[in-house]
Amino acid sequence: MTEVKVICASNELIAGNEPLKKFVDQQKGAHCSVLVNETQYVVVKVAKEADIEKVRATAGNIARDLASQKVEKAVVLEGTLETAFEHLTKETVYTAFAEGWDLGSYQFLTYKSKEESFQTTLEVEGKDVQSAVELGKIRAAATAFSRDLMNEVSDVLNPETYPDVLKKQYADTGIEVTVYRKKEIEEMGMNGVLTVCRGSKYSPSFVEMKYVGDTSKPLVALVGKGVTFDTGGISLKSGKDLSDMRMDMGGSAAVAGAMQLLAKTEAKVNVVALIPMVENTPDNTSVFPGEVITYKNGTTVQVGNTDAEGRLILADALIRAGELNAEYIVDIATLTGAVVNALGTEIGGVFGDEEQAFILKKVGDENGDFVWPMPLVEAYDKSLASDYADMNNISSLSYGGSITAALFLRRFVPKDSKWLHVDMAGMMSKSSNSGYYAKSATGYGARLLADYAVKISE
Repeated sequence: MTEVKVICASNELIAGNEPLKKFVDQQKGAHCSVLVNETQYVVVKVAKEADIEKVRATAGNIARDLASQKVEKAVVLEGTLETAFEHLTKETVYTAFAEGWDLGSYQFLTYKSKEESFQTTLEVEGKDVQSAVELGKIRAAATAFSRDLMNEVSDVLNPETYPDVLKKQYADTGIEVTVYRKKEIEEMGMNGVLTVCRGSKYSPSFVEMKYVGDTSKPLVALVGKGVTFDTGGISLKSGKDLSDMRMDMGGSAAVAGAMQLLAKTEAKVNVVALIPMVENTPDNTSVFPGEVITYKNGTTVQVGNTDAEGRLILADALIRAGELNAEYIVDIATLTGAVVNALGTEIGGVFGDEEQAFILKKVGDENGDFVWPMPLVEAYDKSLASDYADMNNISSLSYGGSITAALFLRRFVPKDSKWLHVDMAGMMSKSSNSGYYAKSATGYGARLLADYAVKISE
């Protein structure tokens, strides 16, 4: 089939044919396919109660179904989507549909020798919705870039090559990329980064990316954990398959995707992205449990567990955000398994400034990168005490791990900044294709961070 048409179930072709209408109504999903006069139609059911996420999911499912059938093009007939989702804003619906379509079609086949990527082309009728469709494609591309980074294998994407990937990606944008290598990191006093990467055959990097769409806007720092592979170091992780630990740089991927989205939409914001890049591996040069790191701000940290490395490198980035006088700071990381125990795999946790946390929640509710405000329990802060340093990188408690990790980070946040910490460990990947998510990396956080930066810059 070279082309199919996408219509609403209320279309006369369906509504005026009782047997066909009954067939469509009996289908369980939000859409189904029918064949009428040798033409294939994808019928979208009228959604009586649906949010914008349902639009994305429906589009993703349709796109994946048609791609599996090797359909070359799908044409959405004029009026279809605003009729199917009549209680939602027209432009928002078309943006979400295009976004969900492209993300639902996403594939990472770089290392599949016998498979080629195939995507059904989306064509939408109606001149008045083309800008909305284009916006959806831009948003999808930014999220797909985050997915690509997370899915890439660790011998290809590592602390030495990662900066070059970003420089190439942003070559024709308004993003200024500055790369600090090991010698410069030493000069900058980023001892957390240097310590965590000690056992790796790759030297660490620290990347700063600036996008200035409006100099009058407050400076927003987006900080992303860039651990390109995490074995746990000397505190070695257990498990049959650690291959997903190449995605421990998911926070940095979110930041990278957010920067692309801001630049491509020419957002009126003033943003700096900060990404510490390391690999955490065991070796005779690796940091040992019990060693002490002295940070640039004078704080000393006992390394109680080398698998709690993300917070050690984020501390350096938070200090750097303070040096740059960022008014708003959002760090994002695949930081703790504890947040998965608390919230599961459909939502991330956000800690920090309560007012900003609820703003971020509303942003996520709209764009699909869901977060839930979590508490910073002051009574738990003392659990980070160390007998021979200012603090330990792990808590003495057997519970509240995501909270104590956030409390650790808070100690490095500049006093005058509004700070949020997003723990995205549960949102790192999906185990199956569903909606606009493909199996494996989600690209979570790219839209969340970009939309938040725009929101607080309004």
